[in-house]
Amino acid sequence: MSQSPSLSSASPAFAKAMPITIQVLERAMQLLDVLARQPEPVALKDIAAATGLHTSTAHRILNDLVAGRYVERVDSGLYQLGMRLLELGSLVKGRLNVREVALDAMRELHKVTGQTVNLSLQQGDEIVYVERAWSERSGMQVVRAIGGRAPLHLTSTGKLFLSVSDPRQVRAYAMRTGLAGTTRNSITQLDQLERDLALVRRHGYSRDNEELELGVRCIAAGVYDDTGKLQAGLSLSAPAERMRDEWIGLLQRTAAQISEALGYEGAH
Repeated sequence: MSQSPSLSSASPAFAKAMPITIQVLERAMQLLDVLARQPEPVALKDIAAATGLHTSTAHRILNDLVAGRYVERVDSGLYQLGMRLLELGSLVKGRLNVREVALDAMRELHKVTGQTVNLSLQQGDEIVYVERAWSERSGMQVVRAIGGRAPLHLTSTGKLFLSVSDPRQVRAYAMRTGLAGTTRNSITQLDQLERDLALVRRHGYSRDNEELELGVRCIAAGVYDDTGKLQAGLSLSAPAERMRDEWIGLLQRTAAQISEALGYEGAH
C-alpha cells in the first residue's frame, strides 16, 4: 500500500486538546489518529512514516493496542481501528445528556449577553424548555419555566424544527394546530410560515419577533447530534428593545460548540 498524502498532512485529533506528558501514550494516540483518518487498513510502514516513529517502535505499540482490542491486525502489516473503540464510543454516547453538555456554554453566553438563554426540545407540536441560564439582570418580563411548553410556529426554536420538516409535514402541522396566534405579530397563515421557514433554512438561525409574547424577541440556532439530526434549539431571549443582531453569530458559535461536544462534525 502506498502512503496517502492525508496520512502526514492531517493534524492529530486525539492529542490536540492538551499536551500528553507520557510519551508512550502520546505515540499511541498518534497511531490511533492515523488509523482514524483512513477508511481502509493501513500498512505499518505508512503508519510509521505518518507519525515519524521508527517502524519497530510503531510495531511494538501497535501490538499492545491489538492486545487491548483498540487496534485490529487484519493482515500481515495492515492495521485498522478495533472494536473496543466502538464499545467505548457507544458507552460515551449513551451517557451524553444534551442538558449537561450545554449548560456551561449556556451560562457563558448569558454572562456575555446578560440575556436569558434557553435550551428546548421538540415534543409533538410543541417545544419543551429543558434548561435555562438567566438572572435578574436579564430584564425579562416572563422567564419560561423548565418543563414549560410553547407551539412550534410561535417560537424561534420551534421554527428550527419546522424548517427541517418536509413541506407535507409543515402543512399537516398547520392543519392540526390551526396556526393559532397569541399576539398581533403571531404567524397564523401557512404561506407566511413557509416564507419564514425558508429564511431559517437560508440563514441557519431563526427569529421570534414578539410572536409568542409582546415585548419579547428571541433568536435560536440548532444543536445537532453525531448523526447530524437536530437535537435541540439554543435560544436567546431579550426584551424587544434590547435584542441585538450582533448576538446572532455568538449564539451560532455557542450552538456549534455544544453540537461538537455531542459528536457533530458537519458544518452548519
